Amino acid sequence: MFEGLHAVPQDPILAMLASYREDTHPQKIDLGIGVYKNDQGDTPIMRAVQVAEARLLATETTKSYTAPAGSPVYNERVAKLVFGSDHPVLNDKRVVSAQTPGGCGALRMAAEFLRGCNEDSKVWVSTPTWANHMPLLGGAGLEICMYPYYDHDNKNIDFQAMLDALESAVAGDIVLLHGCCHNPSGADLNKEQWHAIADLMERKGLIPFVDMAYQGLGAGIDEDAYGLRMLAARFPEMVAATSCSKNFGLYRERTGTLFIVAATPEQAANAGSQLFSKIRSHYSMPPSHGAAIVETILGDTELSQTWLDELAVMRNRIQGLRQSLVAKIRDSAIDRDFSFIEQQFGMFSFLGITSAQVEALRSQHSIYMIDSSRMNVAGLNDECMDYFVSALGEVLRAS
Repeated sequence: MFEGLHAVPQDPILAMLASYREDTHPQKIDLGIGVYKNDQGDTPIMRAVQVAEARLLATETTKSYTAPAGSPVYNERVAKLVFGSDHPVLNDKRVVSAQTPGGCGALRMAAEFLRGCNEDSKVWVSTPTWANHMPLLGGAGLEICMYPYYDHDNKNIDFQAMLDALESAVAGDIVLLHGCCHNPSGADLNKEQWHAIADLMERKGLIPFVDMAYQGLGAGIDEDAYGLRMLAARFPEMVAATSCSKNFGLYRERTGTLFIVAATPEQAANAGSQLFSKIRSHYSMPPSHGAAIVETILGDTELSQTWLDELAVMRNRIQGLRQSLVAKIRDSAIDRDFSFIEQQFGMFSFLGITSAQVEALRSQHSIYMIDSSRMNVAGLNDECMDYFVSALGEVLRAS
């Protein structure tokens, strides 16, 4: 049975990470893997998380199963974080929530749910988008269509092309939008653009699907949720997938949430029954530890403030790195405008260099990023910034 199998090529990011680990260069820099790093190059456990874990260790009395929906307290508290505590869809009981194994689990179960609603469903996805969107959504059987998003030449959102492409969508089609900190470009929709997209989707009968994996790492907790909350207020139906990997630093705990907004409480209950049946047939129920941590933090005023303060430090550090990088490039011998980097949000930006130049940075200077030139800005720090700018200048001048 297995003799006809062929090896699947390794994920390029994971392959690059393996090469980075084997590299002995004393100034090597990892700008590829998508995790937050502090000034020491570590991905630390947040203090609020440590306190919450200590409480759980002291008070938890069982490791029994949860339900397919996960912890109802976690779902309620995260829903208030995402939608805002007084959002009409929460007050009207039009939201069904499911704790999931990470944002990936939320995306996949959303796709399974949507396909169950309509086998001919099409989902429109930005070009570019997070690479894993394709297998997660397409693997459930959804047909994927693409709309232009990032203009690599002008280093901004090609918004008119985005609108023009979505004019081809038909009623019932689903539009996947990055809630904030667009991965991989870092270029986010502004408020005016969010409303223009909403106008188009409302006019054409399209269904919003928001993926918000970085709430709090862009402009702020409430600011980053602006588009999602506005859409939820305007549309009778929508879907949202969120993650606690980045903003709580719970990467390996696989803690995410799927929200389905329905037109009425009755329809929400029916949607929930369908969703939980899908979950039961896939992974049965989610892991509890990460959700218990988040639930503990969000349920304690002092601990919540500690977390928000830590998150603000992370957010401000990333934006500071963007500004510092642009300033150092501007002060160097590099005759090229990289100011777009400080106008973007979150951990990622396209550096805007060729794949050959990316390879030169890797082979000649041990600076690692994926071939598209998507870089994790949080992988930089004050100690390595000058080396990075110097290496970039050498590669650009040699090209």
